[in-house]
Amino acid sequence: MIDYDRLHAIVRAAGDMALALWPGHGHAPEVWEKTPGSPVCEADIAVDTFLKRELGVLLPSAGWLSEETVDHPERLERGLCWLVDPIDGTRDFVRGRPGWAVSVALVSEGRPLIGVLSAPAREEYWSAVAGRGATRNGLPLAASTRQVLAGARVPADSLPRADADLVTVDKPNSIALRIAMVGANEADLLATLRWGFEWDIAAATLIAREAGAAVSDAFGQPLAYNKRDPRAFGLLVTAPAIHAAAVERLADRAAKLA
Repeated sequence: MIDYDRLHAIVRAAGDMALALWPGHGHAPEVWEKTPGSPVCEADIAVDTFLKRELGVLLPSAGWLSEETVDHPERLERGLCWLVDPIDGTRDFVRGRPGWAVSVALVSEGRPLIGVLSAPAREEYWSAVAGRGATRNGLPLAASTRQVLAGARVPADSLPRADADLVTVDKPNSIALRIAMVGANEADLLATLRWGFEWDIAAATLIAREAGAAVSDAFGQPLAYNKRDPRAFGLLVTAPAIHAAAVERLADRAAKLA
């Protein structure tokens, strides 16, 4: 169905394009705000344009949904759809920090089929295919096997008092990378209690799931992709044994915020 070698070459080239524009390498990209508090830079647009062209050639039958492209309802008529965040973690990108990634997923009938993250500033390349496992830099991933919620590692700057029994670990700005950390056994739990977009999470949730992590929305329900409204409330990615406890702990908070 798809030329995987060509797909990986395209995503790696997109990562290289972003890296060449990254302030961490001395570049000073033009930055502006799409909406207050939501930065975008020239690298977002350049990578988005490149991926839309190249992935369109690779798989002309697929629809397109990207953070930096105006949404078009024709994607809903396609069985396949690319979900793309050209630079996930733009805040880290524009500050010259390495916590960003190019995120590309191919969704089939509402479920991720392929997920790829290129994080060249971290020298990382993540990949997963549904039913075939997940890798980072070619090495197989195995998710956290933590058995109890207390002491779970969470990629966060700080935690609410109610979660004082959890442990913070490094937090890249890219939510995709934070999700992937659970798949790499570098974190035990990633939770959000806010509205987010499919393009932020599609690739990384497949990577985490294929590595053995439990993945759901904030209420413990399955996620769906390429919906008419490309938003979902909340995300929960955990070691499988602590997923139910995490859902229970977050239930009241999620209900109040949804």
